Amino acid sequence: MARDSYDTIIVGAGIIGLAVAREVLARRAGSRVLVVEREGGPGRHQSGHNSGVIHAGVYYTPGSLKARLCVEGAARMYDLCEQREIDVHRIGKLIVALDDGELPALEEIERRANANGVAGVRRLDADGLREIEPQATGLAALHSPNTAIVDFGVVCARLADDVREAGGELRFTWEVASVQATTTSIRLRAASGDEAQGARAVFCAGLWSDRLAVLAGADPDPRIVPFRGGYLRLAPARRELVRGLIYPVPDPSLPFLGVHLTPRIDGEVLLGPSALLVGARDGYRLSTLRPADILDTVTWPGTWRMMARWWRTAISELRLAAGRDAFAAAARRYLPGLRSEDLLPAFAGVRAQALARDGRLVDDFVLSATPRAIHVRNAPSPAATAALALAARIADAADEL
Repeated sequence: MARDSYDTIIVGAGIIGLAVAREVLARRAGSRVLVVEREGGPGRHQSGHNSGVIHAGVYYTPGSLKARLCVEGAARMYDLCEQREIDVHRIGKLIVALDDGELPALEEIERRANANGVAGVRRLDADGLREIEPQATGLAALHSPNTAIVDFGVVCARLADDVREAGGELRFTWEVASVQATTTSIRLRAASGDEAQGARAVFCAGLWSDRLAVLAGADPDPRIVPFRGGYLRLAPARRELVRGLIYPVPDPSLPFLGVHLTPRIDGEVLLGPSALLVGARDGYRLSTLRPADILDTVTWPGTWRMMARWWRTAISELRLAAGRDAFAAAARRYLPGLRSEDLLPAFAGVRAQALARDGRLVDDFVLSATPRAIHVRNAPSPAATAALALAARIADAADEL
């Protein structure tokens, strides 16, 4: 059994955990920093299963952490990509309103974008949106020219390199099984029996963040419920239908953006995602079921309150999960040339959605503290965009322990 002592232990080698490690090492040169990760490498879950969008910050409630940290984080992410020679393409985003009923929501997004200081956002009429996306249709649109695409898996790999080069240590296949804190230190024990002790710990555990927070003594509210986001992709011969990112006007009461089209750095064009509650926190396949994960979901009072409120939305998401026809129909409303046969299988991600006991889908970033530890309890999109700015916020909180 190995036992080591560190200044800071970070749990989770996704983009946020690695960004926190990098930030701590930059602030405290020579400090001993350990990153532990349950999987065999960095960015194996949400950080490596996403559409790869650097968001500009147009959607988020002014004054929220999302709004503040997305705009700042995007600027930091562009700087990092330039310094580390990571490919970024600023291809822009259209948010398309199809009818008069969607105009108030579009106007609200425009108001938020302006309040959040998002540069370059402008309102377009039907002719203007077709100048940007000739194959698209709609009554009006917002254009965000500074929305970009990147491979966040590559970003994670570069961040891991930065951590090692600054003297940090990464340990993979190291799953935390217990947490014990005193007034001066915190000790983590792995399922393998290894132990690590630190002056403080930062938990950036994504899909398992609530369980580890409870192990450390935190309130179980909010609980993580896994939503599987399935994607399709355009057949190569049909990629010319899309120039940039095309999104519908989202339902402002839900923390999901609807079925949208996303070109990727590798040349693929994604369509999706769905948002389906599944039976495993690593439920990339619908057939993956884990009894402990199912039990956590079905015994949480918030689950039933959420389902009672959103059952109609759940039925729509089931239709999307059932096949490509529903995906094509959703996108054809603003891209009429799209056909079901243009779509091919792609991949799926699993979103760690924090769900409050009262059934509320927690929308903003949430940090909390237990003795000698900081916990990231909710970090949905745009967490990858905001990772470097969010890491600075987390490091500030850790400095106060």
